[in-house]
Amino acid sequence: MTARIGVVTFPGSLDDGDAARAVRLAGGEPVRLWHADADLRGVDAVILPGGFSYGDYLRCGAIARFAPVMESIVDAARGGMPVLGICNGFQILCEAHLLPGALTRNEHLHFRTRDQRLRIEAVNTPFTSDYTAGQEVLIPIKHGEGRYVADERTLDELEATGRIVARYIDNPNGSLRDIAGVANEAGNVVGLMPHPEHAVDALTGPSTDGLGFFASILKRLAGAPA
Repeated sequence: MTARIGVVTFPGSLDDGDAARAVRLAGGEPVRLWHADADLRGVDAVILPGGFSYGDYLRCGAIARFAPVMESIVDAARGGMPVLGICNGFQILCEAHLLPGALTRNEHLHFRTRDQRLRIEAVNTPFTSDYTAGQEVLIPIKHGEGRYVADERTLDELEATGRIVARYIDNPNGSLRDIAGVANEAGNVVGLMPHPEHAVDALTGPSTDGLGFFASILKRLAGAPA
């Protein structure tokens, strides 16, 4: 049976269509979820896409965190459902306290968009098992509030428990310890500031390096060994 991956649309989402396309290219069935609807429609995993949910008022992700769909996603994530937050989705996951830390204004205070080199650090999550530890990939970024911050104790814990999913090579925004993505303690929730959905097709992206995030979850749901 084809895995069903929910893709949430908030007011201001920009990359929900791209995320759904990436799921489809990887062999899954994208299921569109609406922010005001608490019904997850029986999906096997969820993607929170990039964009400017609710106009990024207050703080990025601060209003989306209270959307009806997020109540269901928080409960499902705490029950073990795989959840991937991309860019604004990462910000929402931090606001919802499913991930530690926060995403703040880029250190140089400029919006940064470019093809970005990353190093994959953790390959034991449902979204990264298709990679090898230390693998370098090229994936686009586009954000103004992408600087990952946390207190030293939290950063040390993320390091010690292998929960830093990816790091920037040539840090574009001042993220502490070059962090581009992290996972929760259970490993089923992952936040990533770069956009893997924009690197799934050689015709439209700088590479196909992002496809592994979507292939990984489909293999995990199919019961393939990590």
